[in-house]
Amino acid sequence: MKYEVIEDDGFNYIEAGKGETLVLLHGLMGELSNWEPTIDYFKDRYHVLVPILPIYELPLLTLGVKSLAKYVHKFIKFKKLGQVVLIGNSLGGHVGLVVTAAHQESVKALVLTGSSGLYENAFGGSFPRRESYDYIREKVAFTFYDPAIATDELVDEVFKSVNDRSRVIRILALAKSAIRHNMSKDLSKITIPVSLIWGKQDKVTPPEVAEEFHQLLPNSELNWVDKCGHAPMMERPEEFITYLNTFLDRILLK
Repeated sequence: MKYEVIEDDGFNYIEAGKGETLVLLHGLMGELSNWEPTIDYFKDRYHVLVPILPIYELPLLTLGVKSLAKYVHKFIKFKKLGQVVLIGNSLGGHVGLVVTAAHQESVKALVLTGSSGLYENAFGGSFPRRESYDYIREKVAFTFYDPAIATDELVDEVFKSVNDRSRVIRILALAKSAIRHNMSKDLSKITIPVSLIWGKQDKVTPPEVAEEFHQLLPNSELNWVDKCGHAPMMERPEEFITYLNTFLDRILLK
């Protein structure tokens, strides 16, 4: 990762650029590097922030989508940001939805890509067998349309996480929290602009999830990225950035 992680008052984050603020939220197994092409492109025009979600730091008893959303809102207040654009992948999208539903006055627009909140099929519907590296590779590859995106480095990181007992407990707690915290009844209240940028071949949050989000969010647009799985900003960064840039131009520069 070429960007320095800043540690300040209990928050860890990447910060680059000036202008309107974009807050990028990573997923449960996501890394900050997943957002690197997005940061590279937008830092010359926008103020880009990528907080590290405290998945492994918050007290286990309170760990869940709501506690992560509270953390993000505290981070927005700490940075004195005013209104921001929240951009979330997977669990990060779900956290962004919860923040928006509770504090719509703080969010100018929302971008969801492969977001949980309605349905997800994490790890292909099964818990990873920790002892099997090949099994972990298979399940990481399940996330993408092109299995080559599941590099050794990425597989190593996930393998390390699922072989750490304390991390596994937290991953499971968050996954269960995401399933319990279904957002379907809250989405009609989110009236700010929302852009859905979705992989057509996403097997974790399949296309019908994007279509349901689009139906339930009153001010949403739906953009498809072909030959792409659960993380468009990683697998098809140019197309993801094109859709995001068009949306931001319409929302922020009008």
